Amino acid sequence: MCGICGELRLKQGPAEQDNIRTMLGPLRPRGPDDEGIFSAGQIALGHRRLAIIDLSAAAQQPMLSADQSLAIVFNGTIYNYPQLRQQLQGLGYAFKSSGDTEVILQAYRHWGAECVHHLVGMFAFAIWDARINKLFMARDRLGIKPLYYSQTGNSFLFASNTQALLATGEIDSAIDPQALQHQFTLHAVVPAPRTILKGIRKLQPGHVMWVDEHGAGEAQGYWQLSAIRTHQYTPEEWTEAIRDSLQIAVDRRLEIADVPVGVLLSGGLDSSLLVGLLAEKYGQVKTYSVGFEDQPEERGHEFEYSDAVVAKFGTDHQRFHIQNDQVLARLPEAIQHMPEPMVAQDAVAFYLLSEQVSQDIKVVQSGQGADELFGGYFWYPQMQAAQGSALQRFAPFYFDRDFDEYARTVNSRHVHEDYTSQLVTEALHSCQADSHIDAVLHFDVTTLIVDDPVKRVDSMTMAWGLEARVPFLDHELVELAMAMPATMKLASEGKHVLKEISRGLLPDSVIDRPKGYFPMPALKYVRGEFLTMVSDVLNSSACRQRGLFNMDYVQQLLRQPDRYHTRLQGSKVWHMALLELWLQTHIDCTSSPSL
Repeated sequence: MCGICGELRLKQGPAEQDNIRTMLGPLRPRGPDDEGIFSAGQIALGHRRLAIIDLSAAAQQPMLSADQSLAIVFNGTIYNYPQLRQQLQGLGYAFKSSGDTEVILQAYRHWGAECVHHLVGMFAFAIWDARINKLFMARDRLGIKPLYYSQTGNSFLFASNTQALLATGEIDSAIDPQALQHQFTLHAVVPAPRTILKGIRKLQPGHVMWVDEHGAGEAQGYWQLSAIRTHQYTPEEWTEAIRDSLQIAVDRRLEIADVPVGVLLSGGLDSSLLVGLLAEKYGQVKTYSVGFEDQPEERGHEFEYSDAVVAKFGTDHQRFHIQNDQVLARLPEAIQHMPEPMVAQDAVAFYLLSEQVSQDIKVVQSGQGADELFGGYFWYPQMQAAQGSALQRFAPFYFDRDFDEYARTVNSRHVHEDYTSQLVTEALHSCQADSHIDAVLHFDVTTLIVDDPVKRVDSMTMAWGLEARVPFLDHELVELAMAMPATMKLASEGKHVLKEISRGLLPDSVIDRPKGYFPMPALKYVRGEFLTMVSDVLNSSACRQRGLFNMDYVQQLLRQPDRYHTRLQGSKVWHMALLELWLQTHIDCTSSPSL
């Protein structure tokens, strides 16, 4: 795991190492162990290293081929790299290191852009090919690792986070109107290639991109997920197949590391199942849980469930209890580490948990993706039972705001077409799916999850140099699960097949518990000190001068914030305050936003 960046100079003169050094500063938390820079003519590459595989100097980046015609910077982990290395050695390729970075480099030399089809894992990388003066960039199939880019008048820039790009002072920070509507309609999900800023884009999951010496480039997809029935299995055969595939995914993410691997244990079914599969095969597991103060409406922890798993498997466990005053005090730090505005309350939770875990370990497994892949959320049955068009069966159960409310939320000059409804309609109609609910799950796994829980966990763990691995998003498991009948997902109030796999392995209290969400009441109920902070932000001179919001609507929400929650129980006024806080943190401090 690392942070990567680069500059391809588009006009006369060499790439500037000063730009690389500037970008490496915000990338330092992602890779606290080492730093490297490579430059040659119009290309310059930078790398911050988190040493997990091949801890020696031979694996340092940027890494060059023996003839120095290829240079790579890579963020991620390739779980099948030992097999690929052996295959490439059989084809005559020699290796100087024992890690996965050089395997990608040699795979590119042999297969070119087709190398991505051979990689199993999470990755974002860039390779400068001096033989053809082109930059080749690639992102893993599920978008687990980020890759942002920007084209300025002089350069094509890329980096692992937006903070690095913004630090150059060369980025157009105008608000993207389409992204703004997505931000307020899809729980802050802005699907690739857009971001909230016009001047920054991100490579789509499952895509590669060539950029030539003039900056011309176009992303191309290399992976398509199907939600069409390709296997005729009995329920028992499906359960066995999913269990075997999940075990392989868990094994990969434990065995490919030269440092210990733990598990973030929330107490929910998904992370508990990971612990069970690991403990059953490998023995004692290191586990970590976090909890917060209760509110009258909601508990702030799920320790009773995580403790049951710890007792069952005798894990080496640490649990952390964080007070509300610390949550608010540390909120600015968490926002500082957000590459894009994230409204989910558990962003801060993962940030604070990762701080503690990183003091003990470098790599953890986490349960993200299981709910989306196996139908674990309450809105899926609602969507399945609804009537009407694909959009009519989706929007009323998922959108934070319908278009008319969005038009009241922001300043009228930001209101254009109903971009979000157009995007969702296209996504639900264009995918390969057997039914409406299959299309919904396909959209969730390939698009929505990428820029919500997956991005959130990557950003908050990497803020502390902690690598999070997500076995439920192993692409082979995803392909198998998407071909499974929806009835095996939605039965038993969701995630039926995972509950079947867990029966006899996990305590029944964990399997049969009501669906829970990462509890952080202090950021869900806007009251007390939290309300004061939110009000100060939205009434600040910076916010008023920016003119992003309809201030009459802001005051309406501030008068009775607990009355205004989204369909998925998010605070509408917090959504607005978070975006404004993010802009004040990342834009006002680095450039003048041209709104």
